[in-house]
Amino acid sequence: MPIPGGASNADSTEIFRAWIVDKGLQVSMQRGFEDPHMWGILLVDVARHAARIYEAEGSMSEAEALAAIKSLFDAEWNNMTDPGTTGRARQ
Repeated sequence: MPIPGGASNADSTEIFRAWIVDKGLQVSMQRGFEDPHMWGILLVDVARHAARIYEAEGSMSEAEALAAIKSLFDAEWNNMTDPGTTGRARQ
């Protein structure tokens, strides 16, 4: 995947990377924001970008994909299937 054009700006900061490993999620991240509310905006923005990929590939509309993402987000939020662990990654 290409690095976004704005990433070369002096005031940009990478805060999140994600991989699917053995059918599970692994992430590398740092806090990034003073206010944790901002993560809510980030998560919705990521969901919107993902929904647009489904639409661009012709799988379903952006609205359908976004509704599917939100449906499982809400279900997982209310009953986590894997709370995972958080620790320091190797440098």
